[in-house]
Amino acid sequence: MAQQDVILVTGATGNVGRQVVRQLLAEGRAVRALVRTPETAGFPDEVEVVQGDLTSPGTVGIAAEGVSAAFLLWPSLPLADAPAVVEALAKGTERIVYLSSAGVEEDKEEQGDPINQFHAGLERLIEKSGVRWTFLRSTSFASSLLEWRDQVREGVVREAFGEATRTLVHEADIAAVAVRALTGDAYSGQKLMLSGAAPISQIEQVRIIGEIVGKEVRFEEVPLDTLREQMRSEGWEDPDIDGMFAAYATMATMDQPVWNTVEEVTGRPARTFPEWVADHVQDFR
Repeated sequence: MAQQDVILVTGATGNVGRQVVRQLLAEGRAVRALVRTPETAGFPDEVEVVQGDLTSPGTVGIAAEGVSAAFLLWPSLPLADAPAVVEALAKGTERIVYLSSAGVEEDKEEQGDPINQFHAGLERLIEKSGVRWTFLRSTSFASSLLEWRDQVREGVVREAFGEATRTLVHEADIAAVAVRALTGDAYSGQKLMLSGAAPISQIEQVRIIGEIVGKEVRFEEVPLDTLREQMRSEGWEDPDIDGMFAAYATMATMDQPVWNTVEEVTGRPARTFPEWVADHVQDFR
């Protein structure tokens, strides 16, 4: 395969990134994976593994040399390294597909919470870079619930905002849309809205996980003061905590959006939440 047909995947060892790599390989595409520790990446031999990190733009530039497209997944909030990374990608590739957030509000300089503020800022950097781009504005990832695995094993999931609903997206569906955007021009310059099949409250998520895993699991509401202290201990500032609380409070009182983008792009409906749990049942046992 010609060098210009190589596709770079950042965040390649994460839940979404691995799916992107796997699905590109299934289509016979040449894949280059940017990873921190190649010796533990666990990819098939046909994947070209390059050591690097998004906090080291020089390594990103090397990885991006001669690729036709790059999948960008940014795992942390600070924007400090983003301009240099976007510049490095833009020098090496013709196309960037960025996994963004469905919560970004168009033409709003200040977003309602720190996560969407970050994504909006990165989108602007990519738009100004001069490359062709596609933004995958996704609702929450179902894979984020893997953080509950130890609590599920204990039989109690402790969280705030139990009534908050989200249309959780299967990582395989995100990857399937990403592959279409990475391998053709049909979605250049588009902001694709991705969601799961239906909104489900956190209480219901816990019930479904327990049902499919085969054990009783209950949801226990955590007081907001307790959660605030926990977030402070993790380095969150109060204005950012307030923004996150407001976002979750909205999820508890307003209908969450459902889009048909996954089916429109891939030809198959978005996977349901029970399907995601079934695919990850061993992670919770």
